[in-house]
Amino acid sequence: MNFSFATDRLRHAGNAATLERSESLLRRARSRDTLAFKRRSANVGVRSIPEPSQAMLATKRAIDVSGALFGLVVFAPLFIGIAIAIKVTSKGPVFFRQKRYGYHNRRFWIFKFRTMYADRGDARGVQQTVGNDPRVTPIGRILRKSSLDELPQLINVLKGDMSLVGPRPHVPGMLAGGMLYEQLTPYYFQRHMMRPGITGLAQVSGFRGETTVALPAIERLDYDLRYIATWSLWLDIKIILRTVIREVTRGSGG
Repeated sequence: MNFSFATDRLRHAGNAATLERSESLLRRARSRDTLAFKRRSANVGVRSIPEPSQAMLATKRAIDVSGALFGLVVFAPLFIGIAIAIKVTSKGPVFFRQKRYGYHNRRFWIFKFRTMYADRGDARGVQQTVGNDPRVTPIGRILRKSSLDELPQLINVLKGDMSLVGPRPHVPGMLAGGMLYEQLTPYYFQRHMMRPGITGLAQVSGFRGETTVALPAIERLDYDLRYIATWSLWLDIKIILRTVIREVTRGSGG
């Protein structure tokens, strides 16, 4: 299936929404009703993709639970070491938590190791991190570079909020190309047909970090939809292997 969506919509994109309109859009996006979610996905004006079957999701969930338990046991010493390093180098909690979009637009608290100074962070996540961001601590730079700040999300996987692999969870109200992501790409909420992941096809394909430029932001979303439409156990295994090689061994985190 081809997910190369037309980019001429960028020429017609309007200005960034006002805060009031942004909040209104977000309130409408909070619906937990599955039928309403499917109806919204079917009426976005672009090609819809089928939602994965319950059998597929159950298989994926079983793998997630097994993988998360294994990871928490194996990385327990590393967890402790990172926690100590964070506490002795800056004031504030070990963990950072933030509301993110999850399965069928449900919101959940995501966990990360804190990488910013406690008094400089942006709890809403609207102000994106940039290169050499002064808000990031020295330990935080190492954690971000190696993607080790993402390890606590194994807890989210165990809780059922996330998957090992899937579209990365976004902050509600996330901007792309200077406007709300769902305004830039009206089919945006289709990416929530599966649980969000610690890693994903878009990330291992080079689409991660800032979303200030519209075209890469659209291409990142296209990779998320391609993942949902072509999901298989083998695809998840390949993405995990590519994550280890590209984002951890080569230090391509950010």
